Amino acid sequence: MNGWTSMHERVQAYLQTRRAMGYQLHIEGEQLQRFARFAEQQAHQGALTLDLAVAWANLSTTVTGIGRARRLETIRPLAKYCALFEPETEIPPPNLLGPAHRRLVPHIYSEHELADLLDAAHSLHPVGGLRPATLRCLIGLLACTGLRVAEALHLNRADVDLDGGILCIRQTKFRKSRYVPLHPTTREALADYARFRNHCLPLSQAPAFFLFDNGRAVQGDQARYAFGLIRSRLGWASSAQGRRPRLYDLRHTFACRRLLTWYQEGQEVHQLIPHLATYLGHAKVSDTYWYLTGTTELLAVAAERFEQFAHQNTGVQP
Repeated sequence: MNGWTSMHERVQAYLQTRRAMGYQLHIEGEQLQRFARFAEQQAHQGALTLDLAVAWANLSTTVTGIGRARRLETIRPLAKYCALFEPETEIPPPNLLGPAHRRLVPHIYSEHELADLLDAAHSLHPVGGLRPATLRCLIGLLACTGLRVAEALHLNRADVDLDGGILCIRQTKFRKSRYVPLHPTTREALADYARFRNHCLPLSQAPAFFLFDNGRAVQGDQARYAFGLIRSRLGWASSAQGRRPRLYDLRHTFACRRLLTWYQEGQEVHQLIPHLATYLGHAKVSDTYWYLTGTTELLAVAAERFEQFAHQNTGVQP
């Protein structure tokens, strides 16, 4: 028995334990702190209960209801931890309020769309300044490496080995670091950008690789805002699912295009998927499959291979 007297103490003990194990829990930690405040506002005493967890989860205002399910999912590991010391703790059953995750259909960019993106980025304001060059280089890097947006923005100059053509991705998701080799054309594009950046900001001591005209590192919200301007300039409307193309969809596009290239080259794709998972920085191969989408090209390859399989096993000409 730990002698906890409030939900706040339970949350703090849980977060301290998880973070000591290497988990950051930024968003989850904020959510659990809100849950603790709610419990204290309700004058809740004693162990965590299902009624308390559901009451807090139902405060979510998301239209689809997925927010309530995600809130409850956040509480489940806290409840499991508390149950080790307070057996009377009630652990919310999984999916009690429905699924907490759903896969939004990503936008897979075509070659033409990628070219339009780069051209539109080049025309951002100030014309001829560092900002459009930065966005153009960032979009190009995401498209040809499949990096997470945060990974690209967290790159420091020392992380970009232009001579060796290697990126060092430091302590990203899952607190893992990895090296990402670059195609020679990508290395040349990064080198061109670095020269232009240094020309625009010759006295800058900022360690970040991607900078704006004010000499400061590009932040995620700034990159997404600029991408929104580019998207509007191109006139890209919402998809059938009510979503517009995102920066993050470049990662999905990279994974699908790499898979298609391997198929076209006649490679044994199932043997190469672990390589793709490592390159993308995934902890599990199943995470890589999450990024693969049934594009027209991939479905055509799948249909052709199935016909070949059927012919080999039945002798019937497709």
